[in-house]
Amino acid sequence: MAQVEWFDDLTIGMQFKSPEVQVTEADIKRFAAEFDPQPMHLDHEAAKQTLFRGLAASGWHTAAIAMNLAIQTRPFGPHPLIGAGVDGLRWTVPVRPDDRLHLVGEVMSLTPSKSKRRASRW
Repeated sequence: MAQVEWFDDLTIGMQFKSPEVQVTEADIKRFAAEFDPQPMHLDHEAAKQTLFRGLAASGWHTAAIAMNLAIQTRPFGPHPLIGAGVDGLRWTVPVRPDDRLHLVGEVMSLTPSKSKRRASRW
């Protein structure tokens, strides 16, 4: 992806890909113990009795990993990634120990600010 410092540097179709991260069993259990202490995230045997049929990362853990990867990738240059929410967030496939994750993104649309000059820094 080209260097992005200004809104005008963005174009429809620009793409980015993050580095890859491997999710370990220890990562899954550590996150779950603190933030989502449910059996499918903490214990192999108990997880077998859930709809996941085995140990799986919390969806919130997966979302946190995605945020970290986005920050590492810096798709919008030096600007922080700030949002008002996430629409349509779904976890369609469980993340298991030793899975490798990365992000792929594409600029699908651009809406200039109504309150800022067109050639400004965000």
